[in-house]
Amino acid sequence: MHKSPSASVDYSVTVGSDLCIVTAGARQIAGESRLNLLQRNVALFRKIIPPLAQYSPETILLIVSNPVDVLTYVAWKLSRFPSNRVIGSGTNLDSSRFRFLIADHLDVNAQDVQAYIVGEHGDSSVALWSSISVGGVPVLSFLKAQQIDYEKETLENIHKDVVNSADEVISLKGYTSWAIGYSAANLARSILRDQRKIHPVSVLAKGFHGIDGGDVFLSLPAQLGRGGVLGVTNVHLTQEEAQSLRDSAKTILEVQNQLGV
Repeated sequence: MHKSPSASVDYSVTVGSDLCIVTAGARQIAGESRLNLLQRNVALFRKIIPPLAQYSPETILLIVSNPVDVLTYVAWKLSRFPSNRVIGSGTNLDSSRFRFLIADHLDVNAQDVQAYIVGEHGDSSVALWSSISVGGVPVLSFLKAQQIDYEKETLENIHKDVVNSADEVISLKGYTSWAIGYSAANLARSILRDQRKIHPVSVLAKGFHGIDGGDVFLSLPAQLGRGGVLGVTNVHLTQEEAQSLRDSAKTILEVQNQLGV
């Protein structure tokens, strides 16, 4: 049944939702780390998540608020939902920017580039260089075939540009909105239309790539559909990448453990 859009401060209007997208959060100040926002946002989530879960017990929660990985964990705890129905927007946008910048550097179409950033949506994110491909060809082979020198430094600078892009937008206009809105719509489409597409999103990552020590949400390539997270893609990681991912998990866990949620 098609409902006309409605706005309300009463959570009962959300009853029976298939998907709830949570974007509420304190505005990030220029230079402020995402993790500094945390305590203010946890207090907010205590008011938001329980009524959403109560009115739509079968819904999927898509968390966009920052710091997204820890807040996705908080939403999972507060909702008491199975982990496949609590997803964070994670590095979906970071990975899109990453693909675009790699495509720009190599002078190819971004749609032909497959590349993922995983881990924390933030400073400890991990660029999976070893699995980047252009038109199905691993990027290192592609660079050789194109007689472009393999410039690790240049590629690492591309990753830095991705990490710093949000700060740049905040310094220019005070907040980020358009790109993350587009990214969230992209995730909603995959979920609601059961497209089963793979997105790097924040999911319960315990047990993957040697991540242990606690329940931690961070971005891994995951297949999304009407059931939420349908599975996590076992993308190949080098030993160095897997270690960086475990370090990223540790960074998030250290913050999480101070919350008492």
